[in-house]
Amino acid sequence: MAEGEPRFEQVEIPLPEPLHGLESVTATLGIPEWWPTGARVSVVLAHGTQLDDPQLESLQHKLTARKVLTLRFAFPFVVAGKKKADPMSVLERTYIDALSILSRDPTAAPAHVFIGGKNLGAYTAAHVATRRVRAEGVFFLGYPLHKQDDPSDPRADRLYRIINPMLFIQGEKDRHCDLATLKQTLARIGAPWNLHRVPEADHSFRVPKKSGRSAEDVEAEMLATLEAWIRQTLGE
Repeated sequence: MAEGEPRFEQVEIPLPEPLHGLESVTATLGIPEWWPTGARVSVVLAHGTQLDDPQLESLQHKLTARKVLTLRFAFPFVVAGKKKADPMSVLERTYIDALSILSRDPTAAPAHVFIGGKNLGAYTAAHVATRRVRAEGVFFLGYPLHKQDDPSDPRADRLYRIINPMLFIQGEKDRHCDLATLKQTLARIGAPWNLHRVPEADHSFRVPKKSGRSAEDVEAEMLATLEAWIRQTLGE
């Protein structure tokens, strides 16, 4: 994917009814140079519980520079600065309404859409993927498979219902996703899946200084993995 000069626009995702004093949440739309040309691929990135996530912002900028239409957003409770997450019905509705932004202009709509997110954004994407939405694949950045340090009751029901190809990018030291438990879960999934483990990374993909790796190194690894999976899924 060649580099280009993208532009980024702030767009509003309207809420069905006011919530936390908000009537909409602001999303960032990344538009590649000369869009729509090429493969017309789009990637949607949902935040977890952080409003400002440098990793997701970096991923968006780099994907957009590689001719991918991108949309990045946070859920209403995050935008409002609340700690308690919104009900899943609200999270799903916000995600689905975000997807509708991509097709506002039919002449510039993407041909291929990949949905995903980080942490809670990943968990919500799993729910959305089981709805009637158009998606070539679903990617999870730090999927919260279970409560911290307690893999006894994995949240896997939605994963079993997904028919799209899936990509899991997980830190090897993620306390919310025991890799042995995840592998057991994946063994029962019928849809195609890929698992990429980031060495020494935690749930937020932070790595210790002794690893000799920087945050930029980890982001580059995540980007390369996501790009390779997209190409694989599209049969390139």
